Amino acid sequence: MAKFRGYGQFCPVAMAAEVISERWTLLLLRELLYGHTRFNELKRGVPLMSPTLLSQRLKQLECSNIVERRRAAKGPGSEYHLTESGRQLGPIVEAVSSWGLRWLQHEMPNRNVDIALLMWDMRRSVRKDAMPAGRRTVVEFFCPEQAAAKRRWWLVFDKGEVDLCIKDPGFEVDLSVESDARTLTDLWMGQISIDAALRAETLRLEGSREQKAAFRRWFALAVVVRMPQWPWPELAGRVAA
Repeated sequence: MAKFRGYGQFCPVAMAAEVISERWTLLLLRELLYGHTRFNELKRGVPLMSPTLLSQRLKQLECSNIVERRRAAKGPGSEYHLTESGRQLGPIVEAVSSWGLRWLQHEMPNRNVDIALLMWDMRRSVRKDAMPAGRRTVVEFFCPEQAAAKRRWWLVFDKGEVDLCIKDPGFEVDLSVESDARTLTDLWMGQISIDAALRAETLRLEGSREQKAAFRRWFALAVVVRMPQWPWPELAGRVAA
């Protein structure tokens, strides 16, 4: 395959597209905007991207002054942080997400359903205050149609943090969620309601009334609201202007 050499245009749209429209780059920017800085964290957000290509894209973003590589604040290795130039891409990624949700989400093929990516997305963007405060809360997900290694997942809420476990963490389960991956994905993306899934018996919840109400709050937010909340109001103002 011939190497892409650019569009050969001075138009700023063409010049920007040369940087951000390469395959996987927008998804990588999405992960960086979520605040993921370590290589393995970024890899979990784009599981079909090879480590070699991920490293290559990070270097390209670094050369374009969109990402800067820093020594890790804790432990060995490096971290990848968005520069001001990179942060200004936030509203663009959000706009692409809004457009995709409005015009394409209802056409999502089953091949795009990935239970591991869905659980990772829940872990990183679920409201940490959705569960009762003051104690650890464990939510177990059971997807009977999945292969054995991907059939059970656990989200552990504790001290304002959320951990995703692929092995039983050994704590008492407060809420059990049984469903198939497609239904959970449609729920998470706002394509169906919890009540509709419960009536169709494609979703089953076992737990206290308090835990079930907390689970509903996870899905009460619009999908776009669950996208990264840009922590730079002054930057958002400049972009909007």
